Amino acid sequence: MDATDKNAPLREDVRHLGALLGAVIARQEGPDALALVETVRHLAKDARRGDATASDGLRRLFAEQDTGRAAVLARAFSQFLGLANLAERYHRIRRRRQLLLDQATGPQQGSCSESFGRLAGVGILPAQIGAAIEAMQIEFVLTAHPTQAVRRTILQKQRRIADALETRDRGPLTHRERQALDETLEREVLAWWESHELRQHRPTPVEEARAGLVLFEQVLWDAVPGFLRRLDGELERQVGRRLPLDAAPIRVSSWMGGDRDGNPFVTARVTLEVATRARWMAARVYREELDALHDELSMRRASSALLARTAGAWEPYRALIKELREALARTEAWCAGVVRGVSAGEPLDALLAPPPEGLLLSAEQLREPLVLMHRSLHQVGAGLVADGRLLDTLRRLAAFGLTMVRLDVRQDAAVHEAAMDAVTRHLGLAPYAGQGEGDRVAWLRAELRSQRPLLAAQRERWPDAPALREWMDTLAVIRALPAEALGAYVISMARRPSDVLLVALMQREAGVAQPMRVVPLFETLADLERAPQTLADLLDLPEYAEQIGGRQEVMLGYSDSAKDAGRLASAWALYRAQEELLAVAAARGVDLTFFHGRGGTVGRGGGPAHLAVRSQPPGTIRGRLRLTVQGEMIDATFGHPALALRSLEVYTSATLEATLLPVEPPLPAWRALMDALAQSSTAAYRGVVRGEPRFVPFFRAATPEAELSLLHIGSRPARRTQGGGVESLRAIPWVFAWTQNRLLLPAWLGVGEALGEALDAGQQETLRAMVRDWPFFRSTLALVEMVLAKADPEVAEYYFDQLVPAELRPLGAELVVRFRETVASVVQVVGQGGLLEDNDVLLRSIRVRNPYVDPLNMLQAELLRRLRAADEQAPAQEIAALQRALLLTMQGVAAGMRNTG
Repeated sequence: MDATDKNAPLREDVRHLGALLGAVIARQEGPDALALVETVRHLAKDARRGDATASDGLRRLFAEQDTGRAAVLARAFSQFLGLANLAERYHRIRRRRQLLLDQATGPQQGSCSESFGRLAGVGILPAQIGAAIEAMQIEFVLTAHPTQAVRRTILQKQRRIADALETRDRGPLTHRERQALDETLEREVLAWWESHELRQHRPTPVEEARAGLVLFEQVLWDAVPGFLRRLDGELERQVGRRLPLDAAPIRVSSWMGGDRDGNPFVTARVTLEVATRARWMAARVYREELDALHDELSMRRASSALLARTAGAWEPYRALIKELREALARTEAWCAGVVRGVSAGEPLDALLAPPPEGLLLSAEQLREPLVLMHRSLHQVGAGLVADGRLLDTLRRLAAFGLTMVRLDVRQDAAVHEAAMDAVTRHLGLAPYAGQGEGDRVAWLRAELRSQRPLLAAQRERWPDAPALREWMDTLAVIRALPAEALGAYVISMARRPSDVLLVALMQREAGVAQPMRVVPLFETLADLERAPQTLADLLDLPEYAEQIGGRQEVMLGYSDSAKDAGRLASAWALYRAQEELLAVAAARGVDLTFFHGRGGTVGRGGGPAHLAVRSQPPGTIRGRLRLTVQGEMIDATFGHPALALRSLEVYTSATLEATLLPVEPPLPAWRALMDALAQSSTAAYRGVVRGEPRFVPFFRAATPEAELSLLHIGSRPARRTQGGGVESLRAIPWVFAWTQNRLLLPAWLGVGEALGEALDAGQQETLRAMVRDWPFFRSTLALVEMVLAKADPEVAEYYFDQLVPAELRPLGAELVVRFRETVASVVQVVGQGGLLEDNDVLLRSIRVRNPYVDPLNMLQAELLRRLRAADEQAPAQEIAALQRALLLTMQGVAAGMRNTG
């Protein structure tokens, strides 16, 4: 192996895993099956080189396969791509470790060490760096969006394979040790092959939440304090100060079990169960930490304060720990009882009864005695012990609290409106739904000032409206839970001040003593453009301003704005909205936090973390960053302890730099050109998606959109409303469908037309200056360039030929022309000879994967054709087999493209 070839170990891992998979296929499915897989693989590689005979051979071969053999082929290529992804992910960990070991290379790009050095190099004082870190608040919000196409049981096998690869890498192994590891790898590959790759049923919200909690326990529980220990050490070395015990630069929240927007399966009882399960887990894992501390802290010497607290106990630390362990055990048992009660269908009122005495219900109840022990150890000269496991436990407490996770609640503004409309009609008032915004605001303000309850205390006197009763049940759960168990109350499709005032009023109406902060989510292009005025009108209301204490949070929707207006216009609308919202808040003395609802794909706002943070408008980060981590991105970001450590470091360094070294604002000429680009791209995008009458039937024929619901990858329905066109389809399946046929249309449509117009107008040099000197534009175009490199119009044309009615195929040809024109425009603007000319690693990765993804696409198109042509009288078993084979190709394409929705 060439020692200078950094990717040689990756190729060796992929080769080894591929050989193991081949051996498994031959043993389990027969030598003929492996021979068929190899034939397809060789034909696909030849076809990629432009061999038309090989392409025709693949078409004929797939048409000849029965459904059973098609499923074997789909599984083989899908699992190989999954193994290749796993090897690539581990290679990232390997390369990071090599960089840390090689002092000559200097600090890794995006690391805190590099960031501290760069800031010091431009005159940022150590005290400024330290203060910024201490005040930093980065919050990751994990969501259960239906984009994780891989079952949890398969993810667990993948993690064990990654662990075995890591062990193979560590130091010289004996022959027996290497043989044992190879057996472990083959065992896991075999177990993966013999497992059901597809979910049997759609997961429930509780199942989604439980999967999320596993991540907390298995990865984040150790990764967060591990990262903070590194950050603390780096601060001490380069800045000369330590991270305070109560500093919480990293926090993790969740929408799992709280996001009821468009998901009728998330109810008040679900929210209660999920929040209580999280508290149950927290009590257990803290108790386990205290068990370990009990073994460790056998010291006899203690501070006078600790001795007084424990009445001079022989082993004072253990005496105090014993009290805490017993309280946590009682808390654990009580939480378990509530969860059992929810499962048994006990009445909600009974489940929300106040807890008994003797439980630990707030983080401070645990933190205070832990701090007492930490100080005592330092005072008696045992600081080294204090700053080990005990300090890690304090760091966990700052990050996770005593509830493990803070749960957001999200609901659509229209649901709230319907509930209040039922109330006003029941009370004989003017129907709320029929009132204009001015009348709504005036009435809500009056109700907020009034001491009179709006609703009767007795539920039987409420109107018989399911939306109202479910909302009041949810608010009752919010009232009963500790405030530290909850995060933000997010209002989807918020468009006006009354949307926020209504939630504020109803929290008061429900008797919520510590109301959740209310966060409007602005999603569509029009909503983003109106957002600054909406916020100004809201903050100017005294009844609201006095409730928020000078702080407001606003969520920005990347997915729906991109689906509404296209990627380029969406990115610019989000940029401008942040600038203007910040100015509105600053003018009123309000501290504004932005909550970024980013997806995993470029079409939904995704992209590299450091670049994404640094490309935000200047002044909008200011030490605070809140963002969603959705679906498959949870595993990509936090699925392995080493990946989690790296992700936390990258976000921390990017946030620090954005705070202390914000980018320069764009030149007026750049802004004017960006306005023109956004206008042109929106017109082009909507002209196709909304204005082209052939588009919706073409979309449904050319993609597996109609079949996506069979995949069972999330509890939430794919559509906001049944029926309808693209507007009713959620952003996730919209992107997923176009990813499957490799056209990836949502991420680039409109970009080529806008850039082409600017180039024709002589703006090439201005555009190139924007790429060179404006991080926002460079980031936006780099992500579009990446998508264009991943897309393949020839594969998309195969879908058009196989699946689209003849009268609609000309639209497909038009879209391919638009794609090629977009490629030409982007290449011209970035000043390269081709796509990704400056990113050999990514370009090589795409080219290596293509021959393994192509067969899955061709097979998928063939299976879609068969399924759609199947007679209504066809046996159910035959249809089920076709569906299963089709879904296996969907998973494989998702793995190959490294994206779902």
